[in-house]
Amino acid sequence: MKNLIALGFEGSANKIGIGVVTLDGTILSNPRHTYITPPGQGFLPRETAQHHLNHVLPLVRSALDEAGVSPAQIDCLCYTKGPGMGAPLQVSAIVVRVLSQLWKKPIVAVNHCVAHIEMGRVVTGAVDPVVLYVSGGNTQVIAYSEGRYRIFGETIDIAVGNCLDRFARVLTLSNDPSPGYNIEQVYG
Repeated sequence: MKNLIALGFEGSANKIGIGVVTLDGTILSNPRHTYITPPGQGFLPRETAQHHLNHVLPLVRSALDEAGVSPAQIDCLCYTKGPGMGAPLQVSAIVVRVLSQLWKKPIVAVNHCVAHIEMGRVVTGAVDPVVLYVSGGNTQVIAYSEGRYRIFGETIDIAVGNCLDRFARVLTLSNDPSPGYNIEQVYG
């Protein structure tokens, strides 16, 4: 049986990434580019989308070259449908739709949170994890129950990741590679 190959697009916030992945979870390539704002400043949707637009096609080329595959070998195109920032998400969605038409490939829309959980399952070998999902816009307790992922709890005021982003801006720390990481390096 052929090991299916997907070309995946992630652009839900300030990072745009294109990955080539096989069905068994082997990552063949994963180039990405981060929109970096001056320390102490956040990133705005319009400027972030423009960054993604400027970098997405070179990243597609890089991902295919690094993986050693051609568009003909790709079985499907995947993209982050949400959650995330609307304008940056649109860049990936539009590029995927155009490539789908050009390359005659099916499209798979992916939930950003579920993708993180599934990547974690592949990397760790976890069978049935209960996850504390923390990102810039979401903080949720998620588990697989009755055939689907379910949210068992979430913040209703400010997500932990967003809190770290804001705290890093107050401290005028860079968002490269990530605010939480930089806080840990300076004050950890």
